[in-house]
Amino acid sequence: MLEGKKIVLGITGSIAAYKSCLLIRQLIKRGAEVQVVITPAGKEFITPITLSALTHKPVVSEFFSQRDGTWHSHVDLGLWADAMVVAPATASTIGKMAHGIADNMLVTTYLSMKAPVFIAPAMDLDMYAHSSTQSNLSTLRSYGNHIIEPGTGFLASKLEGKGRMEEPEKIVEVLEEYFAKRESLHGKRILITAGPTYEKIDPVRFIGNYSSGKMGIALATECASRGGEVELVCGPVSLTLPKDPNIHITSVESAQQMYEASISLYPQCDAGILCAAVADFTPVSVADYKIKRKGDDMTITLKPTRDIAASLGEIKREGQLLAGFALETNDEETNAVHKLEKKKFDFIVLNSLNDKGAGFRHDTNKITIITKTDKLAFPLKDKKEVAKDIVDHLEQQF
Repeated sequence: MLEGKKIVLGITGSIAAYKSCLLIRQLIKRGAEVQVVITPAGKEFITPITLSALTHKPVVSEFFSQRDGTWHSHVDLGLWADAMVVAPATASTIGKMAHGIADNMLVTTYLSMKAPVFIAPAMDLDMYAHSSTQSNLSTLRSYGNHIIEPGTGFLASKLEGKGRMEEPEKIVEVLEEYFAKRESLHGKRILITAGPTYEKIDPVRFIGNYSSGKMGIALATECASRGGEVELVCGPVSLTLPKDPNIHITSVESAQQMYEASISLYPQCDAGILCAAVADFTPVSVADYKIKRKGDDMTITLKPTRDIAASLGEIKREGQLLAGFALETNDEETNAVHKLEKKKFDFIVLNSLNDKGAGFRHDTNKITIITKTDKLAFPLKDKKEVAKDIVDHLEQQF
């Protein structure tokens, strides 16, 4: 899976820098092309000559290579690479990466990197366990970086281990699994709905909900990262929408607009994940002008919106998948199972507002995936990690 891949290897000032030679050999053996970027402190532990002999490339360390104005372009490296691996990553470098302190070529390259970044921490246990280091690692993870730590498995989401750098062969396994997953949805087209809908009352007021769109956008990003082509139908959100060539965005505002877009796109898709918080009711009439206060009360007559999930369930063809979400406040599992059957979902993702940290406006979620025959409960996780669990389950259904 690494044949032809371009890897930028960042080396920092750790005693574990000697393992970088073994890592380079493993990567090249699997067909990868490796470009080393090393910090000044890193050169105290391993010489650029050794690294250059292994990679057959000049090692990049300083911004300027000579005194004639030639310089190393961190931007070009960021565009060239298929992945960046920082191994070993010291507490100092991790802190600089987390806070954007670009005082050396390695951190500058990291900040310019368009490809995924994998970080293998290396330091003594006390430094590793310090709250500052843990906070920096958490920050890096929230930026979408992958932290590789001993004993925590592929793309660790839980900070455990003893601070030592993971072994080179394990780091290579992580990269191979990552690139394998990037192709796992190749050729699949997936409809994802996200965010709230706004149902207009007049030109300045609407009926809406608290959905931020984070979960749906995380699902779209995860599907695209695995090679899938995503049709993202997104309600009005304040988040920055992903700029990925594999994600095609249709922006909508109302439930009717989301219905029309979904009905149009789903027949050409292999699967649909309905994550949007769609209004169940919309005003019967919308005023052309701002309604002024009159009297002590006001009555708004509502009518049901079109049921997107039920409509897609009706037109779902054989071999096509459909999944939905159930955000509940009571009788959670009973309500979710009823919705699963009524909407003709292949599986439903249940989350409850009774679970702390789950639901609207949180960066985390706690879900249970329910099918006609089984249910899988997951602990509270970052929504990006939750998206991986959901997409893993989707892949198993194809």
